[in-house]
Amino acid sequence: MSEEEKKPKKKLTKKRLVLRIVLIVLAVIIAIVGAYVIYVFASYHRLPDSMELTPEPDPMRYGFMDRVPPERIIVEPGEQTYTIMSYNIGFGAYTPDYSFFMDGGKYSWARSEDGLKQNLVDMSSAIQSYDPDFILLQEVDEDGTRTYHFNEVSYMCSLLDYFQHVYAQNFDSPFLFWPLWQPHGANKSGLLTLSSAYISSALRRSLPVSDSISKIVDYDRCYSISRIPLGQDISKYLDPNAEPDPDEKELVIINVHLSAYSTGSVREQQLEMLYGDLQKEYEKGNYVICGGDFNHNLRGEDDEKAPGWAQPFPMESLPDGFNFGFLDSENGKSTPEVNIEHNSCRDANEAYNPDTTFTVLADGFIVSDNIEVIYYEAIDTQYAYSDHDPVIMEFRLLDEDT
Repeated sequence: MSEEEKKPKKKLTKKRLVLRIVLIVLAVIIAIVGAYVIYVFASYHRLPDSMELTPEPDPMRYGFMDRVPPERIIVEPGEQTYTIMSYNIGFGAYTPDYSFFMDGGKYSWARSEDGLKQNLVDMSSAIQSYDPDFILLQEVDEDGTRTYHFNEVSYMCSLLDYFQHVYAQNFDSPFLFWPLWQPHGANKSGLLTLSSAYISSALRRSLPVSDSISKIVDYDRCYSISRIPLGQDISKYLDPNAEPDPDEKELVIINVHLSAYSTGSVREQQLEMLYGDLQKEYEKGNYVICGGDFNHNLRGEDDEKAPGWAQPFPMESLPDGFNFGFLDSENGKSTPEVNIEHNSCRDANEAYNPDTTFTVLADGFIVSDNIEVIYYEAIDTQYAYSDHDPVIMEFRLLDEDT
């Protein structure tokens, strides 16, 4: 065979070689993507419902600690007033120039670890300036790629130094390889409740979440229930052999963070479950406060510019005996002083711009009608430390014969 006859065969062999390489590369990519999808769904899990949480520290341990214990307040019905603050801290990343990739923004991690820590310090100072008796925090990372595996739970507890705290894990994702330039990674985050009063017990309730693929970004939603016994004497709660008294009244504080990236039916299921616990506690005669990030528009108004998570809260669905603390009380005691001109949450699709950024009142408190709200404010920091601003409420517990 001549040299000329061989040349076409040689060119055909090169084409086949290139095609084979392309097919191998595609097969490898498909295998990697397939393995990753299997990993993500195989990693999916949820914590069990009605899981007991341990308030920390145990008051009995304070005597063995080399430090002065934080002051413990006494909670009881009467003229004494108390303050409670709710604050979604946005895992400490959201300075005003921060935007988040899941909302159409740029970033998936905190900009730097040093900046993250400083933001938490500044945020804690802002909280302390109001000296609340109870604090409900959301999006506090226990361990996360996005927060450089820094334990924000222990850090915030050390900065704020309250008598007791309760942590409930609300999010635990597998490693998310998106966005490609800075994968969001694996993140554990949750709800942190800090109390100047003694917490006798606490419970974690698992909220319904979507059954679709969106459950991967709405991983393990929950709320925590913390029980505050009334009165000075807590000795019976420290005695493991003591029998609980079913007639003892409590202040029940619920810390909640409802889903943002879910369908309307899931949101309805979440509220139905939450309302069930509110009613159960109210029927026992307990004083009930439910605070947190509701991921709704609490003003109850339609806004055509609103993102999907900021739909009007269904006020008509609230159970009997409950209302938001900024609304007129039906207990006939007083009309609370309310300042909610400021919206508590901004859209994180861009750096904060007061002229263009969408904002909404998404954070607040639902209270039972045996609680009188004295003052209620959505605090305006211009989103200095988070994509949320704090909300604070002053209240008192009404006597049964009042």
